[in-house]
Amino acid sequence: MNAPISRRAVTTSLLAGAAVLGTPAASALASTATSTTEERLRGSHPRASRPTIVLIHGAFADASSWKGVVERLLRQGHPVVAPALPLRGLASDAAYIRSVLDGIPGPVVLVGHSYGGSVISTAAAGARGVKALVYIAAFVPEIGESALELTGKYPGSTLAQATSTQHYPLPGGGTGAELVIQKKLFRQQFAAGVPVTTAQVMAAGQRPIALAALQEKATAAAWKKIPSWYLVATEDRNIPPAAERWMARRAGAHTVSVRAPHAVSVSDPAPVTELILRAARSVG
Repeated sequence: MNAPISRRAVTTSLLAGAAVLGTPAASALASTATSTTEERLRGSHPRASRPTIVLIHGAFADASSWKGVVERLLRQGHPVVAPALPLRGLASDAAYIRSVLDGIPGPVVLVGHSYGGSVISTAAAGARGVKALVYIAAFVPEIGESALELTGKYPGSTLAQATSTQHYPLPGGGTGAELVIQKKLFRQQFAAGVPVTTAQVMAAGQRPIALAALQEKATAAAWKKIPSWYLVATEDRNIPPAAERWMARRAGAHTVSVRAPHAVSVSDPAPVTELILRAARSVG
């Protein structure tokens, strides 16, 4: 389903009170009252009951791409984890993220951007703590599908023309191929609309992805059992927006559209955060 989404950042004011009272019992009561007031000001649920938000970046980015989203989620009282993704292979990347998930107590909202969508679809399979999946301009593969296959399902991607191939040593010997976006093309390809200096910093620190990771076929599809949300970036030049809409429909995801580039978490962190919060509110 499609639904409008506000680009206004949601903010919360956190107030704390202090009391100096004469007895231990009175001090305890004052502490309880202060805590209750803080919880009411933050929302209807205390901080401890809120799900942890785990943010998984994709190719050509790193965890810093979630900065604006993390800041907003923290202001809403959510614990947040944004691990660095190896970007070496779908199965191994998913196994690493699964190890992160296994160390988090309580419910989790798992969010993936771009190739990170493929990773969360695999990592969340059988993970009892994951209660919602959020895809941000991301791949949502069926078992047996690869990211490259989904990229080519509809016309519109210009990623192939914007990338260069370089090589890296493999642990067992030999070399592997990885893709990197050419710096001169990075902003128009990945982050159109982002300030020039910001895009230049992103290009300098971009994380290459192993070509094998984009070619590797998915072996799990957690979205078949876990409720999902999807943000379509209508100006995306990496994944065709038509492909994003198709994947969202197939997954039965709650879907919104934002006029934004592929790096939507950088260009438009407010609507990204709002969609994540919608998913979080569904976790009982």
